[in-house]
Amino acid sequence: MQLRPVMFVGTGSDVGKSVINAAFCRIFKQDGFHPAPFKAQNMSLNSYATPDGLEIGRAQATQAEACGIPCRADMNPVLLKPTDDTSSQVVLNGKVIGNQSAHQYFNQTDRNDLFLQAMAACHRLTKEFNPLVIEGAGSISEINLWDRDITNMRVAEALNAPTFLIADIDRGGVFASVYGSIQLLPETQKKLIKGVLINKFRGDMALFEDGKKMLEELTGVPVVGVIPYFHDIHIDQEDSVTLEYRKEKDRVGKVTIAVVLLRHLSNFTDFNMLEQHPDVHLFYASHPEELADADIILLPGSKNTIDDLNYLRQSGMAKAILQQHAIGKSVYGICGGYQMMGNWVEDPLGIEGDVAVMQGLGLLPVRTILTREKKTEACHFSFLGTKPDCTGYEIHMGETVAEQPSPLCLLDSGVSDGYFRNEKTFGTYLHGFFDHTETVGYILRQVPGYKSGKSVTFDYPAFKEEQYDKLAAHIRQHVDMEYIYKTMQPDD
Repeated sequence: MQLRPVMFVGTGSDVGKSVINAAFCRIFKQDGFHPAPFKAQNMSLNSYATPDGLEIGRAQATQAEACGIPCRADMNPVLLKPTDDTSSQVVLNGKVIGNQSAHQYFNQTDRNDLFLQAMAACHRLTKEFNPLVIEGAGSISEINLWDRDITNMRVAEALNAPTFLIADIDRGGVFASVYGSIQLLPETQKKLIKGVLINKFRGDMALFEDGKKMLEELTGVPVVGVIPYFHDIHIDQEDSVTLEYRKEKDRVGKVTIAVVLLRHLSNFTDFNMLEQHPDVHLFYASHPEELADADIILLPGSKNTIDDLNYLRQSGMAKAILQQHAIGKSVYGICGGYQMMGNWVEDPLGIEGDVAVMQGLGLLPVRTILTREKKTEACHFSFLGTKPDCTGYEIHMGETVAEQPSPLCLLDSGVSDGYFRNEKTFGTYLHGFFDHTETVGYILRQVPGYKSGKSVTFDYPAFKEEQYDKLAAHIRQHVDMEYIYKTMQPDD
């Protein structure tokens, strides 16, 4: 049976749309359908390379994984990657088309053309998948942006999709946010809102029964689920804003890993396996003194390498990194972090701003020249002579060169990657590098006192599959799935 597309929108950002979308992707797969995710426009520094070398938001790649299908650019045709507080790199159909300020993007781009391109991608998916699970962006009630909307209720209208409004009760103001969001909609769009999902509920569910009835009376829309807050289900998050809410874990007897919290940090999901590894305590360090607690220091990706290098110096983090490395701590870098570890980062074309050259940390004998061309590629790789059965992806602008190459990895294409200085000092362009037993086991074994046979066989792919199933079960338990399916029945 062909189901109608279903859409999940929000009263605001970070209310849980991406995770709930992933849950329904897995539910529909479990129920014998062939679903696929879609988000017309995404704003995120957390991106992913598709198998054919295009770039999309990480959330849609995660949702595709929940569906059990490879991700593709059609799932997220417009991606905005912020470069500073007012500008973003614009990725259209998986390829960079340039940088624009918010004013340029919202007021000078052809919004109808962008919408048509997004919907063309959507219709390609609907021909192949059933159902389409659509995610909105931010709040549906930004009335000043309605005439430029290409990702929220305009999509729902175009597809006549039953739409469910998600509200985060944990942040407070749930009655006002739900009622206001619906009341502000034009009548044609109100009719598409078929239900409300209350997310991140803490406490006794029975105490909210009156609240449900009040919301239904106020809005005329049923509350189809109240979803409890959870800590024990681990799904890739879209935005680094979630990092500040990550729970402190017991570090006794574990290898402590500090990820340097950059201002323009990107692809923090590179560290998800490490975060879940039973032998690891991982935290995000924003102050120099925190690095003294770490056995290993990781420099993550950055959307603005030069600005983040400057930040490391001004904040004292650069000095602290070098001090810890000098006393024997391991320092490893991915993508922008790899670039920062070199001697110089050069920007002759002004890709990242007005600074033409910035001295690096000097931990690796390499220099990076930033370029306009963006490399986006999925690959298999071998690590220091291991079998080439690790998977990763590159998303970066720039070329890093060394006078005497000392590659860390070899890609299946025959191209080498990264620089290996020694067991405690190396860098790579490969996102997903730490998603593998081989690479994680290697860095843990460099820590004095770590017993190599302990738990290095942690199966991360199997762990992720288990999390999708746990998430689906959690949603099924607390959402009226019969009603959801009823709204998705094809028109007579």
